[in-house]
Amino acid sequence: MSTFDLVVRGGRIADGSGGEIFSGDVAVKDGVVAEVGSVSGTATREIDADGALVTPGFVDIHTHYDGQVTWDSQLTPSSWHGVTTAIMGNCGVGFAPCKAEDHTRLIRLMEGVEDIPFPVLADGLPWNWESFPEYLDSLSSKTFDIDFAAQVPHAALRVFVMGERGANRDMATGDDIATMATLAREAIEAGALGFTTSRTLNHQTSEGDPTPTLTAAEDELMGIALEIGKAGKGVLQVVSDFKKRRDEMEMFQRIIEKSGRPMSISVAQTDLAPDAWKWLLSEIEGANERGLEMRAQVAPRPVGILVGLELTLNPFTAYPAYAEIEDAPLSEKMAKLSDPAFRARMLSEEPSSDHPFVQSLIRQFDQMFPLGDVPDYEPTPDKMLGAQAKAQGKSVEELALEYLMADGGRGPGTGMLLFPFLNYANGSLDPSYAMMQHPNSVMGLSDGGAHMGTICDGSFSTTLLQHWTRDRTRGPKLDLPFVIRAQTADTARAVGLSDRGLLKPGMKADINVIDHAGLRLHAPEIAHDLPGGGRRLLQRADGYVATVVSGETVYENGQPTGALPGRLVRG
Repeated sequence: MSTFDLVVRGGRIADGSGGEIFSGDVAVKDGVVAEVGSVSGTATREIDADGALVTPGFVDIHTHYDGQVTWDSQLTPSSWHGVTTAIMGNCGVGFAPCKAEDHTRLIRLMEGVEDIPFPVLADGLPWNWESFPEYLDSLSSKTFDIDFAAQVPHAALRVFVMGERGANRDMATGDDIATMATLAREAIEAGALGFTTSRTLNHQTSEGDPTPTLTAAEDELMGIALEIGKAGKGVLQVVSDFKKRRDEMEMFQRIIEKSGRPMSISVAQTDLAPDAWKWLLSEIEGANERGLEMRAQVAPRPVGILVGLELTLNPFTAYPAYAEIEDAPLSEKMAKLSDPAFRARMLSEEPSSDHPFVQSLIRQFDQMFPLGDVPDYEPTPDKMLGAQAKAQGKSVEELALEYLMADGGRGPGTGMLLFPFLNYANGSLDPSYAMMQHPNSVMGLSDGGAHMGTICDGSFSTTLLQHWTRDRTRGPKLDLPFVIRAQTADTARAVGLSDRGLLKPGMKADINVIDHAGLRLHAPEIAHDLPGGGRRLLQRADGYVATVVSGETVYENGQPTGALPGRLVRG
């Protein structure tokens, strides 16, 4: 009779293949799955999974833990939501390769693009690397709660090779391209999973300058991709505004065809072009029909800006009177805003802001909505701020301020409003439903580890399970086996990881035991636990009975066990 390190007993197994759920056990030996089914052997440790859902660990392919992995052993909040492998370095931003004179430049870029404060990064990053392989080596000796992998960020690579010219978006010369291509291939061969770039105006430095990669020409992207292609491995990840959508899409498809490397692009519904996602999916489908491996990275809920008195964005910063208290401690802000005379003066003013997102907020107050302590990411029209204000006979600005001041301005889910700027143009998640079911889409865009004071979407995996397979009332749900496969086997395959994502003998023993009926997402809340006391948004969930990484239990009922089996994964 076999002796195992761990047996998960009597669960309802969704093995990641998309097949029917079945009852059985999962046995683990030496960090890999040894048996699945009826396991008769003994084990050093057992987990009673009677009635619980047993799944592979989730693989999140779109995170930004590039800084956090250098100072923290827990990749929260993702690891609180069943994620056992996180892929970082997306959207062309990161910290390697980097010369000493460019440290501040890359920090400013990450601060602007991913809302990670300068003091946090300046205090937390050890900068004990210059090249990308050295960056990986600096991480390879560290231990974590979950696994993670890196990708080569185009912005860092461009600045490393071109210096000021790269930051200023000058055209790359032939020598520049050859050097970038050589370094990108070197990074892939050292273990990077892919190469990422950004072509969106939404990505700017904290000083308002566009990302260095915004206007990179086709010969630059092609040169890098062709050299990566010679390595025979590595994926390409792109985010783009698609301003000239036909030209842009044809360029991407030429790059895939000539390099032989798969590509994923971010796809979401926008308010300005609410049907453009359909065209993008059609083009991606056509590319795959021609043998080009192209995927859409899609999200399961609105991508929304959280606004609050303690958060990065707040619509009332556009009001002149608010400037008097903007830099004051929260208690002083609350005292001043509680003064009816000050509040009336402020709300009587004409708001104005140079910040593009603040401009959107003050134009669309009525489209915000409160999350509440039990977040509802698909609210009905009557829950939107505009409808609520009308029903209560108040101005929408007045009601918004009341919400932001609730519970002293910092209550979980009450001192915040959500402004859905992607995936909610029609007031429902039907577009997300269609995107997620498309055969050429893959789950992504959670941005775990980023947007510390604006977005808290590292909980996408929980939304997929709770909302889409159990709680949704405003449209069709998704099948549970589909949702498990979509964030395990499918995401692992999308970035070239063939050793995880399935509960099959020989696969890596990354496992979730989940109380599906008791799964409950909590509202985002503010924590000051970053280097230098920096602030971030965090979101927890109930219902994760156990999370196992490489055969070791790292979380039990949402609490860390202290085990740190997670490692850097090299491609």
